[in-house]
Amino acid sequence: MIVCVCNAIRETQVRQAAREGAGCPTSAYKCYGAKPRCGQCFSFAREIIAAERSAA
Repeated sequence: MIVCVCNAIRETQVRQAAREGAGCPTSAYKCYGAKPRCGQCFSFAREIIAAERSAA
């Protein structure tokens, strides 16, 4: 599933970035050489990151 349409970042990529230490959408996107643009995806990306971090 696409999380960030602006950067074409998928849920699996956000999960991987969280497992590698990303604590917020901005740092997760940075792992893929992207920057947040419109911000519509932030709440969903935060949920994904929180879920991954609590599962670790």
